[in-house]
Amino acid sequence: MQLVRNWFNKISLDRIQLELMNTAYGSGHASLSRLDPRGLLIWYLFFAIVPWFLNSYIVLAGMCLFVIITTVLSRVTPFIIIVLCLGLIGQVGWLFIISLFFGGDISSALPLLKLTLKLSIVSLASITVFSGMDPEKISDGLLALGVPAAFSFSLSYGYRILPVLFEEFRNVLLSYRLRGKAPERHGVLYWRLGAYYLKLLVYAFFPLMLATAKRSRTTVEALETRGFSYGMKNPAAKKLKLSHLKLQRRDVLFLGGSALYVALLFWTSSSFN
Repeated sequence: MQLVRNWFNKISLDRIQLELMNTAYGSGHASLSRLDPRGLLIWYLFFAIVPWFLNSYIVLAGMCLFVIITTVLSRVTPFIIIVLCLGLIGQVGWLFIISLFFGGDISSALPLLKLTLKLSIVSLASITVFSGMDPEKISDGLLALGVPAAFSFSLSYGYRILPVLFEEFRNVLLSYRLRGKAPERHGVLYWRLGAYYLKLLVYAFFPLMLATAKRSRTTVEALETRGFSYGMKNPAAKKLKLSHLKLQRRDVLFLGGSALYVALLFWTSSSFN
């Protein structure tokens, strides 16, 4: 019981909000944040698509090791890593249990291991890019690659507004807790307390949606008064916004090193076969 209580104390709203703020605003100190966003997005597309067409354990394991290193370099917050690990373990674990239930054996763990490697590569590559770079740089990179300006801005705005929405959700949840009463008996494994918080989450959904709609309307009005729609359609404004993007030597070294490493993995795999 004491162990469960300690975990509940660590997973608090304040701690989650701090992690989200660090993810959205504190990525400028990462090593990969200094790279050109266009090259990093192309790198991400490769590691997000190619693993699904591979079957070699050597290549998949080597790519997984590489994206683990890039994730460390991007200085991802522990909260995101914990959520990723829990998601992978839960998804693959349930598939393994279902396979055993329908007549499978221990040999079904090998295909699930391959699926886990693929999911890990794609997930860690996503974390490397979207947590290791500033949202504004990601938006500029997408805009430079030809993505519509509305989508690029929406992605950047979504990252920026996420901590604000969580703060709004926290305020709504605390208001319900002040006006309500928690169960006096927690029950086995705190099931009564868990049911109480689930009920509060349902109650907090509609006020949060209303507050989000109000905040979005205020943001749209502020953007339109500054000529946002005109700037999206004006080529001169787009050129001025992307004038700071320059492909440098470190970008070439990163992309070239990644390509050389993947080629070495394919050569090693073909040698073993």
